[in-house]
Parts: sequence; structure tokens; C-alpha cells
Amino acid sequence: MGVEEHTQGPVATTATDGTEAATADLAAAAGEIETTASGTRYPIAPGYRVNVRTGPGTAYRIVRTLPYGQKIPIYCQKPGERVTGPYGTSNLWDNIANGQFVSDAYVYTGRDGYIAPRCD
Repeated sequence: MGVEEHTQGPVATTATDGTEAATADLAAAAGEIETTASGTRYPIAPGYRVNVRTGPGTAYRIVRTLPYGQKIPIYCQKPGERVTGPYGTSNLWDNIANGQFVSDAYVYTGRDGYIAPRCD
């Protein structure tokens, strides 16, 4: 079982009619994935302020906290600690800047698994 990694926000729950409905509701509330000339940006789950850490796990130091409604770039992804969030349980961590990672369980990417190259 994963750990919760958000700093503030609603408690993730499973819908009585299935997880897909809950995930679809979160996706609609999260907004769109933005693709521009400067790259693609993915929304953080609505209602959450997510910790940004120096590595792929909750034992790594927090360097900042993303504000509500933030959209982030994902440069590469790395396996690490399993975390449970509004988009399920995942061991993927998204690199959003040099030495800065967020749990993929709090980022709406539109699918499970890797959506970016693996980090070295």
C-alpha cells in the first residue's frame, strides 16, 4: 500500500460505482493537459498542494510545495516509493525541474505508466 503525499486537500475516496468514475471526475475537474510550443504541461489534481522533493520518495527533502491549480512539465520519470493519491497508487515520480520530483499519483497525465523518458 502506498503513502499519502499531499500537503493539503481532500482525502482520496473510491466511488461506489468504481474507480473509473472517480478518476474521470477528477480528470474533468483538473482541466486540460496543455501542449504549447514550449512543451506539454500536466495538471496537479484539483484541491491539492503537492510536495516537490529532491528524489523519488517521501524520505527525500521537500524543496517547495506546488500551489492549487498548478500545471507542470514532466521532463522524465523515475521509479521510486509507491504513493497513493487521487489518480491511484503509483511508484512513478515525475521530474519537473533539475533535482525536483512529484509523485505521479497526483498528476493527471491521461494514462497509467510512463508518458516521458526514464530519468538517468
